[in-house]
Amino acid sequence: MDLGLKGKVAIVTGGSRGIGRSIALGFAGEGCKVVISARGKEALDQTVKEVKDKRAECLGVQADMAVPTDVEKLVKSTIDTFGRVDILVNNVGGSKGPTTFSDVTDDDWKGVFDLNLFAAIRASRLVIPQMKKQGGGVIIIISSIYGREGAGIKIGDAIVGAATYNSAKASEISLAKSLAKELAPFNIRANSVCPGSIVFPGGGWQRRKDADPQGIADFVKREMPLGRFGRPEEIANVVVFLCSERASLVTGASINVDGCQSRSMI
Repeated sequence: MDLGLKGKVAIVTGGSRGIGRSIALGFAGEGCKVVISARGKEALDQTVKEVKDKRAECLGVQADMAVPTDVEKLVKSTIDTFGRVDILVNNVGGSKGPTTFSDVTDDDWKGVFDLNLFAAIRASRLVIPQMKKQGGGVIIIISSIYGREGAGIKIGDAIVGAATYNSAKASEISLAKSLAKELAPFNIRANSVCPGSIVFPGGGWQRRKDADPQGIADFVKREMPLGRFGRPEEIANVVVFLCSERASLVTGASINVDGCQSRSMI
């Protein structure tokens, strides 16, 4: 199936490892010109090389998406290099700090929202004028199943799906829906994708597996109907499709990619 992505310019934030890396490689396989951002230079350079090994043009921009000037640098570098932005995947995110509600300070709340919601807000706001100018585009926000339903699963001393993370991810879903409504007249589509628990080297679930193999085995048995974690490329496949001409009527949607881990019916 030809997805019609050849020559499109795609930005992937947090693109040096895990889900972001797989999305970047997925776009490269479809003939896109790929721009990836990451904070760490070593991993960024390695992923740029992997994308180029697929015979795709690639630009790596070292940037912290919680820093507004770094977000500006990312978008400006993309337009200066390739002249357009067809796709923005707001992938950067995560949780940090205490997970028990009573222990979370205002600064902790601000940090999680800055890393997740505001990173997506800033990047989207900067690419929209260019997308309007060129006649269209696609914005994807990587949220989480924990943005769609309550979580708060205790594993060891930590809570997976803490209130800060859930709230930020729910806000991302709402943001994508609002963008879709507002930007439809400009041929700009916006969707959120909600991964379940995804394992990859260096990721949070891999660290939990290493620290507590039995606890994680029990979690998988209890929470994962397929009996396994998801893989980054399984998220990437859905994202790449959503950015393609084959998904031309899909906008304002929130799509779970979780092996039926979630319990919500919507």
